[in-house]
Amino acid sequence: MLNKLFPVLNLRLLIVMLAFSASLATLISSFYSTYQVQKEQLINHTLKSNYAYANKLASATDNFLESAKQQLAYSAKKIEQNINNASLLQEEVTRLNLQTNSFNSVVVNKNGIMNVTSPYLPEIIGKSISSPGSSQALKEKKPLISMPYMSAAKNLIIFISHPLFDKNGNYLGYVGGSLYLKERNILNDLLEQHFYEGGSHIYVVDGNKQILYHPDKKRIGTSVTNNKVINAVITGQSGQVTVLNSKNVEMLAGFAPVTAANWGIVAQRPVKATLASLDTLIMEVFARTLPMALVTFILIGVFSHFISRPLKQLANSVNRLDEANSVDKLKRIKSWYFESQKLKLAMLNGVNILHTQIGQLKHDAQTDPLTNTHNRRSLNGLLSQLMLNNTPFAILEIDIDFFKRVNDTFGHDKGDEALKILADIIKNISRKGDIVSRIGGEEFLLVLPHEDSQSALKIAERLRTTVETTQMETIGFITVSIGIATWPTHSNNIDQVYKCADKALYHAKEHGRNRCVVAEPS
Repeated sequence: MLNKLFPVLNLRLLIVMLAFSASLATLISSFYSTYQVQKEQLINHTLKSNYAYANKLASATDNFLESAKQQLAYSAKKIEQNINNASLLQEEVTRLNLQTNSFNSVVVNKNGIMNVTSPYLPEIIGKSISSPGSSQALKEKKPLISMPYMSAAKNLIIFISHPLFDKNGNYLGYVGGSLYLKERNILNDLLEQHFYEGGSHIYVVDGNKQILYHPDKKRIGTSVTNNKVINAVITGQSGQVTVLNSKNVEMLAGFAPVTAANWGIVAQRPVKATLASLDTLIMEVFARTLPMALVTFILIGVFSHFISRPLKQLANSVNRLDEANSVDKLKRIKSWYFESQKLKLAMLNGVNILHTQIGQLKHDAQTDPLTNTHNRRSLNGLLSQLMLNNTPFAILEIDIDFFKRVNDTFGHDKGDEALKILADIIKNISRKGDIVSRIGGEEFLLVLPHEDSQSALKIAERLRTTVETTQMETIGFITVSIGIATWPTHSNNIDQVYKCADKALYHAKEHGRNRCVVAEPS
């Protein structure tokens, strides 16, 4: 079965199949992930928005209530000083009622009796009123915001009051303002600025879980139980949470307390309404993604061709490595991605290793193994190159004095060490471009391009003195004799230059050794 499939399932087809299945799985996964991420983001965003809005409204309501208390406190100072001036009292309560629309009605209670009102309410002037707000103000004798209560006229009211004292600190009564929670005032205007859409709304509750404000007027004054948001907000907590409301609808709620009155403000929106647009969004995403998916599948086919192409070329090049220009052809293959590039580099590395081994063999053939200097074969090639380029050079033929005595006295191992040390000294003396070669047992040749006899003599002297002052382990000190000749000054024939250097060397040996001699001109 595999043998039948093998000719069909080439690398290109395998890449297409793999990429197509992976792309399809990725597409399905991405739609699912997108839906889940968008759902989570919508819920989190709505929760944060509702919390921010509830917090903003709570802060604004706190500010309004504090402002109302400050207005009453200011008027209280004026009234306390003129408690018996009926016209001034009437003027002040009228101002409080009409100037800012903070209150639906304003009263001054003097000694438990309603003294003046705005708007004018003759039915209560001169009478003692026992409403919860009035009774609380007379009892506590301090600035306060009453708990909401139902008036005789069936208005849900909160009563804000400030006490009146004479200059001796005796309690005189209070000045107070009523807010009808079902009628228009600044508080209602503030709360009704909320934008309602898709079931989104706010409501306000007091410390007894009674609804003080709701877009459905019928619910104002009713109580809510078994609601964790209300339970939290009336204890002064704020935050955001998903909750089931009294109608068993899942809501995204943000809540914050109104600390001045022990109220709580809740901004919420149904989860269903929040996610209503998500299905439409996903379908739009699918419709817009489909053309790109088709383009992607086409690109997969194109890329599979370019991916498989260098591998096919590399496979074919393996069979042609014996050709003369196989390495150049291998280098020209465009391995544009990592794996094919690594494979190409591995093949080139293999070829380079082969060439390196050949090069090592060539190096071994041209290098003296003991001193790692050029041997005579390599030297001849380098000198030929210098002469071909018409580069003048000097030859220093160097020979160790009494080297046989060193071998006989200390052994050939110490003699080899002396040769290596001498080779290192010659290399240290030489410059870039100079050629160091061992041409015999204890004979070395130092070639100095662009040097004449006199400059070569100076270098030779420096070499000779360095050698004679270098102490070698066991052996002690050795000396060298050096013969110097130059090309083409002594001869255009390299063999004649060698002979001139030999003669100079023999002359140095015959005249005491440890000396440098320049060959006589031919």
